Amino acid sequence: MQGTVKHFDAADRTGSAVTDDRTEVAIEPASFADDSLLMLRFGQRVTFGVEDRDGRTVARDLRLVTFVDG
Repeated sequence: MQGTVKHFDAADRTGSAVTDDRTEVAIEPASFADDSLLMLRFGQRVTFGVEDRDGRTVARDLRLVTFVDG
């Protein structure tokens, strides 16, 4: 699934993303696929799986969307 970062707090590594169908998904420290991803910006495209946790949808295996030229 893909979405766009809505907001992100780098200090506690939490925030949210909005999927293409406008569903809001929580981002938490355990959401990241790679510990080297430290910062997300508003509007960045991300790809992730989802998990229902305590009645809310949480991102899992979150990665930046990258484009390969050529």
